[in-house]
Amino acid sequence: MNKLNLDKQLIQECRALADTIAKQVHEHSLERTTVTVERAVLRLCGVDGVDAFGVPLPNLMVDSLQKAGVLNRGASVYLASALYATGLDVPGFCAAFAREEVSLLGHPLLNHEQTLAALKPILDANFEKIRAHRAHREELLKKLGENDTQIYVIVATGNIYEDAVQAQAAARAGADIIAVIRSTGQSLLDYVPFGATTEGFGGTMATQENFRIMRKALNEVGKELGRYIKLVNYCSGLCMPEIAAMGALEGLDMMLNDSMYGIIFRDINMERTFIDQHFSRSINAKAGIIINTGEDNYLTTADAVEQAHTVLASQFINERFAFLAGLPEEQMGLGHAFEIDPMVEDGFLLEIAQAQMAREIFPKAPLKYMPPTKHSTGNIFQTQAQDTLFNAAAMMTGQSIHLLGMMTEAIHTPFLSDRHLAITNAAMVRATMRSIHEEIQFTPGGKVQARAKDVLQNAHNLLEQIAQMGLFVALEQGIFADVKRPFALGKGREGVVEKHPDYINAALLRLEEAHHD
Repeated sequence: MNKLNLDKQLIQECRALADTIAKQVHEHSLERTTVTVERAVLRLCGVDGVDAFGVPLPNLMVDSLQKAGVLNRGASVYLASALYATGLDVPGFCAAFAREEVSLLGHPLLNHEQTLAALKPILDANFEKIRAHRAHREELLKKLGENDTQIYVIVATGNIYEDAVQAQAAARAGADIIAVIRSTGQSLLDYVPFGATTEGFGGTMATQENFRIMRKALNEVGKELGRYIKLVNYCSGLCMPEIAAMGALEGLDMMLNDSMYGIIFRDINMERTFIDQHFSRSINAKAGIIINTGEDNYLTTADAVEQAHTVLASQFINERFAFLAGLPEEQMGLGHAFEIDPMVEDGFLLEIAQAQMAREIFPKAPLKYMPPTKHSTGNIFQTQAQDTLFNAAAMMTGQSIHLLGMMTEAIHTPFLSDRHLAITNAAMVRATMRSIHEEIQFTPGGKVQARAKDVLQNAHNLLEQIAQMGLFVALEQGIFADVKRPFALGKGREGVVEKHPDYINAALLRLEEAHHD
């Protein structure tokens, strides 16, 4: 596929530069862990539940290690040693810990081999659950098939039970993918709420029980419709690895998981984010979960014409971070968006150039294409027209994950009727233009090819600049989205810990073994 006549050598150079950038950060991150990485390890070992005050046990356990100044050894060795010393299994230990009858501290520490041996059967059982969910998904998709361009719909009531009802209704209307938007601010909570939730602002809490409820609802409606309906939630934010673990254990299909979104748009410390994203992506790789990255958000704060190359540069970087975590291209839902001002002359051609370029440079990636929102107004008819153009662009350029634009989203949370109209619009465009991507060509040397060539060259120049200064400095200077973030500041920085020479992460070692195999 080379409709744009892109310079293949330049693309290879971009990938090489992105590899240099990602490895610089990765080598720095390998020497550190975070509180949420260690909590995720505990969750993958079966630690769950809350104490009498509703505080999650993974938080209490990791906090006890951090306060004692020993978290740098990793939670794995302390859990294994405590289980060995007490003779309890994980559920029994959790119950006793909640009653303050046992501690992770004060036991003789097992050595490296003993720790891995003690935790192996526990991790085996939970990784088998993850493997079974993946096998079930793959079996159904093979049997039932799926659309090349899949309609992605959001539910966001705050009440998981109402979300389940709305999700089933959306599936019956034609949606292929259901995303449960998280409650406003959850990305900044340094813990994961427990159990089913019925209150949320602008969305619903991401919890393991909520994942279970929604997976069950989508399995039921999928059986009714003879289709597999994919479930999406968010493992971005301060609890990225923990939520990735919970999503894997409950059979989610996609997770919002970007290497830089939390830094740029949530002011989360950059060290914390890069460490967390690696472990979370390793979990997603094992589970067969497609990640969705957040480059589309850059164009909400920066101009979509002038800063288009930053989106492409970030896609290259996100791709390399994903590869380092063992994630294949088929699981990289790299993000971009239809955000050029609709009054820009030939703006649609510029959008087509950007979308087609992403499709050609990342041919196996299930690209995540976001609808126009920045220039939507109270004029619902104009917004509907913009969304129709967006739907057409998705079909013309072979996009995979097609997020739904809705006519009233610039005014209020869309009604069910608005969503139904939006699904109908997208389904109509998909039907009437189903094969256009295979048929369409672009004028040699014309505006679309020229625009793509210009964006690729600018992305290459930017990647050269970032490779020289390092990604940490680039983020400090506001290279992406025109947002500057200091290296030494940001939320969650206190949760970053330098590893001890004898550090052990039993779960990550298992994931890396699977990656190398």
